Amino acid sequence: VIYLFMAGGPSHIDTFDPKPKLAALNGQELPAEVRGKQRITLMTRKQKQLQIAASPMTFRQCGESGQVLNVHMPELAKVCDEIAIVRSLHSEPINHDPAVNMLQTGAGRPGRPCVGSWVSWGLGTENRSMPDFVVLLSGTKGQPVISRYYHSGFLPSRHQGVQFQSQGDPVLFLSNPGGIDGRTRGRLIRGINDLNRRRLELVGDPEIEARIDSFELAYRMQSSVPEMMDLSGEPKHIHELYGTQPGKVSFANNCLLARRMIERGVRFVQLYQRGWDMHSDIKNRMPKQCAEVDRPTAALLRDLKQRGLLDETLIIWGGEFGRTTYCQGELKATFGRDHHPRCFNAWLAGGGIRGGVTHGATDDFGYNVVENPVHVHDLQATVMHCLGIDHEQLVYRFQGRDQRLTDIGGQVVRELLA
Repeated sequence: VIYLFMAGGPSHIDTFDPKPKLAALNGQELPAEVRGKQRITLMTRKQKQLQIAASPMTFRQCGESGQVLNVHMPELAKVCDEIAIVRSLHSEPINHDPAVNMLQTGAGRPGRPCVGSWVSWGLGTENRSMPDFVVLLSGTKGQPVISRYYHSGFLPSRHQGVQFQSQGDPVLFLSNPGGIDGRTRGRLIRGINDLNRRRLELVGDPEIEARIDSFELAYRMQSSVPEMMDLSGEPKHIHELYGTQPGKVSFANNCLLARRMIERGVRFVQLYQRGWDMHSDIKNRMPKQCAEVDRPTAALLRDLKQRGLLDETLIIWGGEFGRTTYCQGELKATFGRDHHPRCFNAWLAGGGIRGGVTHGATDDFGYNVVENPVHVHDLQATVMHCLGIDHEQLVYRFQGRDQRLTDIGGQVVRELLA
C-alpha cells in the first residue's frame, strides 16, 4: 500500500466534486434544512451568516471515463482512468486530531493501532532488512503530523511506522557514532540482545522481544536503507517524470522513494503531505497545493504501471475530512472554508481497484451525502479486502475484547473492486 495522506482536509468541492449550482447561490445563506443540526466548529459558530461560497476552481471532464477534476491537476487528468473516486466518504470528528485518528486507526480517540500497523501485523514482512511500515513527511509545517498517527497501539511495537528523513541520516542514529565501525557495533548489539533474551526467558515480556527485533532490524538497515534512499542513481527520465531533486525534502522525492520501497518489499508506505487546511485564500492556495502533488502522483501511477507493480500495489489519496460549502468569515476574494466531516472525497487506484469509477454523490450544495455513503470504516474494510484480509477476522485480543481496525462496523465497497 502507498497511502498519500493529504493532511489538513482538502476541500472536496474544490477538487473532485464540483457544484456548479452554487454559482447562482453565491453569498446567500446556507438553508437551515440543508445544514440540519450538524455541529460546527468554534471558528464559525459565532458568524452572523453562513454564506454559500461558490468554488473559484474550474473543472473539466477527463479520460475515457469522464472523471471530473479541477484544472490544476493536469497530469492526474491524463491517468484518471486508473483511479476510482469516492465522493461520499463521511466521518464524525470535526477537528483535525480526532479526524485523522478516525481515518488512520478506526477511532477518534488516540491509542489504537493505525492501518499500516494492522497490515504489518496481518501480513508480516517481505524483507527482513527493511521495516514493514514506513512514514515520509512533506509540505508546510502548519498542520502537525503526530507520531501516534502511525503508532502500533496495543499491537507489538515492531509494527509501528518508522519515519524516514529525506535529508541527512534516513533514520535517526542509523550511522555509526564516531570511532565505532560496523563490526564493533554488530558485536555490541549481539551482546545487548543476549542479555535481552535472558531477560525474556525470565519474564516473558513481549516488549523485550520487540526490542530484540528492533535492534536486529536497525543493524540490518545500516546496509539496506542508505542504498534505497539514494535517488542519484535513478535515470534522468525518471527524475523528469516525477520532478524530483535528490537531497530535497519534497512530495515528489517521497513519491519516488515510495516506489523504491515497494520494490524492496516494504508493505505499507505512508506519505503525509501537509498544507490542505485552507481556512483562508483557497483561490490562491489550492492551485499551488495541487501543483505540488499533481505531477508526482501521476508519475507514481505511471511508473508503477510500466514496472508491472500497479496491479499489486494499492494507492490511496485523501485527507481526514472535507470543507464547508459556506465560507469562514466574510465572503471575500480570499475566503476559506471550515472543517466538514459530513462528506468528503478520496480516490483509490491499483491492486484490486476498478479504475474510471466515480462512486457516491453529495447534494447540490456539497453538504450532505445523498447516494452510496461510504463511512471511513467502509474504506478501511475495502483496503483490507484488496490486501486479501477479511477485516472482521483480523482481530487482536486486548482488554478482554477482540479488537479490529473497523471496530464493529465496516462494509467492503464492492462497486470499487475490479
